[in-house]
Amino acid sequence: MIGICIGDVTGIGPEVTLKALAELAGQDKERYLLLGDFHWLERLNDRFGIGLPLSPFDAGDEEARFMVFNPTGQSLPEELEPGSPAAARAAVAALEEAARRCLRQELRAMVTAPVNKESIIRSGIAFIGQTEYLAAMAGQCPVIMMLLGADDRGRWLRVALVTTHVAIKLLPAEITQPKVELAITMAAQACRDLDLPRQRVVVCGLNPHAGEGGEFGDEEITTIRPAVLAMRSRGLDVHGPLAADTVFYQAANGAYDAVVAMYHDQGLGPLKLLAFENGVNWTLGLPFIRTSPDHGTAYDLAGKGVANPSSMKAAISLARQLAARRG
Repeated sequence: MIGICIGDVTGIGPEVTLKALAELAGQDKERYLLLGDFHWLERLNDRFGIGLPLSPFDAGDEEARFMVFNPTGQSLPEELEPGSPAAARAAVAALEEAARRCLRQELRAMVTAPVNKESIIRSGIAFIGQTEYLAAMAGQCPVIMMLLGADDRGRWLRVALVTTHVAIKLLPAEITQPKVELAITMAAQACRDLDLPRQRVVVCGLNPHAGEGGEFGDEEITTIRPAVLAMRSRGLDVHGPLAADTVFYQAANGAYDAVVAMYHDQGLGPLKLLAFENGVNWTLGLPFIRTSPDHGTAYDLAGKGVANPSSMKAAISLARQLAARRG
């Protein structure tokens, strides 16, 4: 069984979850546990004519495929403002419940619909992001965020981030050799988990032109290249640091299987240009499988029935693929 956190109910998470599952329903017999408010899902299911056969969670029901469990035990009001504190707290409760079930091996994987960091913080919960929250629940295990997706020509980008939610002015201090080595190692392992025939990883520089031999900064010389050489000495097929303005073009055209980017926007800009509608966030390093769509809550689209489920569909498909490979 795969768990799906429906995210902030005042955003598009519940809608794209239902739509994605409806589109995937005929592909296999996978069972899903949706974590969140049953009544919100039921209303959206009826309102948009999705027709997914939802049922309340019953551990003894082996026939039901799309079950719903509300970890708070209380239904949310039918009318909530976008970013409501109640909706934010419910989203975090679902996240915690899914993680606990994964740690107890009751779920084969978990998929997380979008939440809003600002709303969660305003609700009184200390929060950096779902990735960091799950890493803390798993015992502060080292994790790496990977984003992956393909365009309509079948060109893939798989991007692992050395740092995630860090202010640009703090980056030089945050990029350390151990962090770069971890990202390289996990990027290569991700390629193996995806059963790719090779695991060729390329590493971006931090500075323009990868530092131009120290003219535009020395992080490539002091930190990034030593990490690349260390990983190469351990037998990994890793290259760089190379200028980020050309690396992604080369990777998208097959020269490399994964890219290690130094910071959030360096990696996500190219990824979203190539695969905005079907990109997936995969958290590497957790003791369980976790994926999510690469978009946000999109409050402006919520409740209109127009949200595109492609990214959520890709996130569920990847979770299912990885779970099948792990057996």
